Amino acid sequence: MPTPEERLQELGVSLPAAAVPVAAYVPCVRTGNLVYVSGQVPTAGGKPTHLGHLGADVDLEAGRAAARTCAINVLAALKAELGDLSQVRRVVKVTGFVASTPDFTDHPKVVNAASELFGEVFGEAGRHARAAVGVPALPLGVPVEVEAIV
Repeated sequence: MPTPEERLQELGVSLPAAAVPVAAYVPCVRTGNLVYVSGQVPTAGGKPTHLGHLGADVDLEAGRAAARTCAINVLAALKAELGDLSQVRRVVKVTGFVASTPDFTDHPKVVNAASELFGEVFGEAGRHARAAVGVPALPLGVPVEVEAIV
């Protein structure tokens, strides 16, 4: 069975360096056997890859791409914390925040892109409990933020 890093390579995903926090928090906190990963936004090279709101200036596919980028950044933070993604025994909970108009109701479809990546990387251990929540705004003007407990 391939390792998570081998699965990422098969998917053509290379993890960036873990994002540097933009406020007063740390990327990950370990307590017992759990790692809490702070919310990650869709950035690459320190810049947002997507901006705007679902239901206005961001379509569903762009929202899904943003959520996948968030998930990649979650994995980068985890790798920086653990050194090896094979340390992950289970993705326990994922929360996705979607900046959207009041009438947008496809939040789960957006956050599915993050959930699907965790499943592709960790197999059955990537299946998790989840919330997908609509919000009026997110940091830096991005459309999606994803946090995880592993």
